[in-house]
Amino acid sequence: MRRSTGRILTTHAGSLPRPPEVVELLARRVRGEKIDPAELERRVAAATRQVVPQQLAAGIDIPNDGEQSRETFFLYVRRRMSGFADAVTPRKPPGDIARYPKFMEARQRGLQGKPGVSSFEVPKVVGAVRYLDRAAVARECADLRRVLDETTPAVPEAFVTAPSPGIIAAAVPNEHYDSQRAYIDALAEALRTEYEEIVAQGFLLQVDCPDLALERHVTYAGRPLAEFLEFAETVVAAINRALRNVPPESVRLHVCWGNYEGPHDLDVPLAEVLPTILRANVGALVLPFANPRHAHEYRLLRNALRPEQLLVAGVIDTTTNYVEHPEVVADRIERIAQAVGDPSRVIAGTDCGFDSSAGMGKVAEDVVWAKLAALAQGARLAGARLF
Repeated sequence: MRRSTGRILTTHAGSLPRPPEVVELLARRVRGEKIDPAELERRVAAATRQVVPQQLAAGIDIPNDGEQSRETFFLYVRRRMSGFADAVTPRKPPGDIARYPKFMEARQRGLQGKPGVSSFEVPKVVGAVRYLDRAAVARECADLRRVLDETTPAVPEAFVTAPSPGIIAAAVPNEHYDSQRAYIDALAEALRTEYEEIVAQGFLLQVDCPDLALERHVTYAGRPLAEFLEFAETVVAAINRALRNVPPESVRLHVCWGNYEGPHDLDVPLAEVLPTILRANVGALVLPFANPRHAHEYRLLRNALRPEQLLVAGVIDTTTNYVEHPEVVADRIERIAQAVGDPSRVIAGTDCGFDSSAGMGKVAEDVVWAKLAALAQGARLAGARLF
C-alpha cells in the first residue's frame, strides 16, 4: 500500500454513479424481471471503461471500477453465494430517521419514483452460505485490469471493494443458522474466497464495514451499547479469520455511520467503537471526517494507529451537492495529518461512496466529478504545506 511520500495521495470510498441504462438493468434484475445478461455485461464493461479514466482526469491516484456491476455495495453477494432466497423484505429504517417523522415523510417523498435499488429491501438466508464460483469476482477484476492496462499513464495501485460479513448478517435475516455467531462465521468464510481473489489479482482490498458503526442505530437501536460492541467484536474477529491468508498491507477497512443525509444524532461516537476497529488486522482505516457529525473525531487518532498503518481520511461529503472549496479540503487534510503525526501516512478520500445503492445517490453525476477534482486540488495544496 503506497504512502503519501512527498505529496498527499487521493482515493475515494468505492461506488460512483452508474449510467441510467445500467441502473435500469440492475433494478429490473432485482425485481425479478428477465434481462439479457450479455447486454448487462456489455453495458457494465462500457461504464467501467468510462469511469476509470474519469477518476484519473479528476486527479484520483488510487481508483477503482466504481462498483458498476453491483446493485448495492453488499447485496450483490446473493448472486455469488448459496443460501439466499429470492423473496425481498423491507428493513426497518435507521433510528435517527424514525425519530423525526416529518423528515422521514419528506425523505420518502424524495425517494418515490427513483429508478434505483434500495439497500433496505433485502432477501433472507434460508440455507447454508457458501461461495459458489470465483468467476464473477475474477471477471470484475479482469475488466478493471484491462482498463487500467489501457490507461496512460499507468496506474500503480487500484482497489476493489467487498463487504464485511457483519453488514450482511445485520441486514439480511437469518432463517438457517442457530446463532448469529454461526451466521457471521459462515459469511466470513464465504467472503474469504472473494477477499483472497481480489488481492491475488493484484488489487488492494477494501472491506466495507458500515456495520461497525451504522448498526448501532439500526439493528441495535434502543438496545444496550454493550450488545452492539459485542456484535462488533464478533465481526472484527471473523474478518481477521477471513483475512488470514491476505497480507495486512493489502487491505483497508472502511467504517461509516450510513451513507445517507439525515440527522445522525443517534450515531455511536467513534470513541466507543474505535478500540474494536483497531483490532482489525489491516493496513489502513478509511474513516469519514467531512460530514458535520463526525468532523471533529480525527483527534481520536493521535497515537491510535499502529506504526505501519495508514489512514484514508474522508474530507469530501458524499451526501450533499455542495462542492467543497479546495482550501477547505486542504485545511481538513492538514488537521488530520497533524493528529496522525506523519503526513506520509494520510491519504485523502471521501466519506463514503457516491452511489452505494445503484441509482440512489444524492449527488448529481457532474457534481461528483467536481467534488473529486476539489479533493485532488485540496490534496495538492495540503501536500505543498505539509512536505
